[in-house]
Amino acid sequence: MTTEQIKDRSKTVTRRFGWKFLKPGDELWAVEKSMGLKPGEKVKRLAKIRVIDVREESLNMMPLTDCAKEGFPEMMPQDFMQMLINHYSPKVTGSSIVNRIEFEYLDT
Repeated sequence: MTTEQIKDRSKTVTRRFGWKFLKPGDELWAVEKSMGLKPGEKVKRLAKIRVIDVREESLNMMPLTDCAKEGFPEMMPQDFMQMLINHYSPKVTGSSIVNRIEFEYLDT
């Protein structure tokens, strides 16, 4: 959902269900798609990143400043929350707990 925001480097925060193993300092690749690859398809790397902060929070507690950090400066938190609910429905609600992952880009 945020490939373009990674490509243009406007995204510095992501929210994930799971990913509890991450810790500050971890380095990883942001990729276009890693789940549901067809036979012969390869992962497309977008950017090398370093985790700065990881914390659990309720989806409905997202601060306004995080909309821009997620790459959607035009959205309000409730709009972003609804986008995630629509994408992951019916598993996700506004009170779902997510891991907020802040990161920096290591490549240019």
